[in-house]
Amino acid sequence: MGTEAKKLVSAAEYLRTERLAETKSEFYRGRIMAMAGASAVHNAIVAAVIGELYAQLKNTDCQVMPSDLRVKAEAKAHYTYPDVTILCGKPVYEDNETDTLLNPKVIIEVLSPSTEAFDRGKKFESYRTIPSLQEYVLISQEEPKVECFQRQNAFWVLRESRGDDDVMELATVKAALPLRDIYRQATVHRREA
Repeated sequence: MGTEAKKLVSAAEYLRTERLAETKSEFYRGRIMAMAGASAVHNAIVAAVIGELYAQLKNTDCQVMPSDLRVKAEAKAHYTYPDVTILCGKPVYEDNETDTLLNPKVIIEVLSPSTEAFDRGKKFESYRTIPSLQEYVLISQEEPKVECFQRQNAFWVLRESRGDDDVMELATVKAALPLRDIYRQATVHRREA
């Protein structure tokens, strides 16, 4: 064997080091994955989504949380930092640190070219094991397009919204994402081809 395989770490080791780290990392199947910084377009979309949802949900029992709240998919021991998380009712945390949520209702990811395949594949596979999760939303950076996978009994049903005049309804929390509004500031940061 010419190259040495990277040593796998336990979830407990990951949490211990993550809580002391200055930068964020995700954990999947014994591997710690450093998180890259996000582009201005990505951040503009995330900020708009948080603003829209906060305004609509502020008088409900649901809270909109930014990407600093870690979420754990228990069945997969997968720790992630979704771009936006919505929790409703009383939060359930992994331990007394209150930094790892176990019961998100909606998870939203803004797709990046480097993470899109993982967000659609293994990450979604992990998220589907979270009993409380009802909707998983993927937002494109490239065009006004939002996909929402909604749990319906044992199945996940896809709904898609496209174009500036479309709106994505989040049925679980009774909120809406007007595409024109969530992409408005992102256009300022796009480079002309």
